[in-house]
Amino acid sequence: MEERFVQTLPAITVYCGSSPGQKPIYAEMAAELAHLLTTQGIRLVYGGGSRGLMGVLADTMLREGGSVTGVIPDFMRDLEWAHPGIQDMRIVRTMSERKAQMLELGSGMITLPGGIGTLEEFSEVVSWSQLHIHEKPVGILNVDGYYDSFLRFLTHMLQEGFCPPATADLMLVDSDPQRLLRRMAEFRHHRLPKTLY
Repeated sequence: MEERFVQTLPAITVYCGSSPGQKPIYAEMAAELAHLLTTQGIRLVYGGGSRGLMGVLADTMLREGGSVTGVIPDFMRDLEWAHPGIQDMRIVRTMSERKAQMLELGSGMITLPGGIGTLEEFSEVVSWSQLHIHEKPVGILNVDGYYDSFLRFLTHMLQEGFCPPATADLMLVDSDPQRLLRRMAEFRHHRLPKTLY
């Protein structure tokens, strides 16, 4: 029997690049994640773009009959970066409003490969989790080792006393989307206070 995650995770916010990256596997994994969300009946919440991995996610979901919500600032819409096929497109004024709405709409967050903006989105939701602003699961889909260097840096932060172990425990990392979804569905926030050194 197929595992069902939609009751626990009715909507997943995905952070990812507006570029496709250098390796085909990045787009392949974005499509695989979109297919998984569609078959699970889980709504995709994403940044509303039509290019790169964002476009692959949305195109795959739409082609397979999935539910998609885009959130994009008006200046990006004016630059014609918004996906034309998304009916549920939320237009906001600022990047801060975009991130706040994407966090609010998702039952959990998954980070695919991306650049500085993707890293900023991921870092913010982890930071807010350690401060108990939200208690939602935060996952990294580590495609082909893309985030290995970043994860080593997080270990360095922990070793140097700038990241408490309890914060590291709030990040779920996996290379398999089905396994990552399962871990997110089972996630329970430890509710430990952030350690101040």
